[in-house]
Formats: sequence, structure tokens, C-alpha cells
Amino acid sequence: MSLKDKINSEMVVAAKAKDALKLGAIRMIKTALHNKEIDAKRELNESEILQVLSAIVKQRKDSIEQFKAGKRQDLVDKEESELAVVQAFMPQQMSPEEVESKIVRGVVHDIEKPEYTQQYEELIKRVQAAQAPKPAQA
Repeated sequence: MSLKDKINSEMVVAAKAKDALKLGAIRMIKTALHNKEIDAKRELNESEILQVLSAIVKQRKDSIEQFKAGKRQDLVDKEESELAVVQAFMPQQMSPEEVESKIVRGVVHDIEKPEYTQQYEELIKRVQAAQAPKPAQA
């Protein structure tokens, strides 16, 4: 099932359940996707849909920050609820440990190649230099 189909089916479920908040958030998503399709003059592919969703997530997070600064908890709650609906359509994010693990595995795989040994040694020196304690400044 494509992401667009999933969004459409969730909209039907929200409408039947009379979940106004979820329905409103999904309509906002569909409107953003439709506007992007009009701009592109074609159907969006999955990666473009994810880009639109990412932009919506960023907008919601910025709005939440602004509403918190303005002490508008009612709007913060609304934006957080909409953010949760949008994030439900986003793929699961990798944890920092998973990202690090994949990078380390890739580096270790590349290190086994002789041409990367010198680069690896340089990388180790840089990491050690970055981790070295800095002298206290007076």
C-alpha cells in the first residue's frame, strides 16, 4: 500500500470515527500534497511525499516552539496532536545507536581494504584530538 493510499484510508477511518483533530490534520496533509502536485504538474513519488511530510513536521515543531514562547498552551497542545498524526505517516527514525552502528560497520568494512588504511589512521588521529581534554582557560 502506497503512502498516499495509506493517508486516504486513514482519512476515511478518521471521518467515520468523527475524530475532528485527526481528520483536520490529514486534510492538511492532503492539501499540502495536492499543492505540491499542482506545482510539479504530476503525481508525487514516495520520496517527494516524504519530503512534504518532513516539511510539515518541521513547520509544526517551529509552531510549537513559537506558541510555547507566547505561553499559548492550548495551541501547543493542538499542534502537538497534529504533529503526532503527521509523524504516524513518517517512516521510523533510526536511533543514534543504530546510525552509529551502521557507520562503524561501513568503516570497518572499508578499512579491510588496503587503500583505506592510511585514511583510517588519519581519522583515528582526528577523533583522538577532538576527544582530548581542552586546557582550562583563565
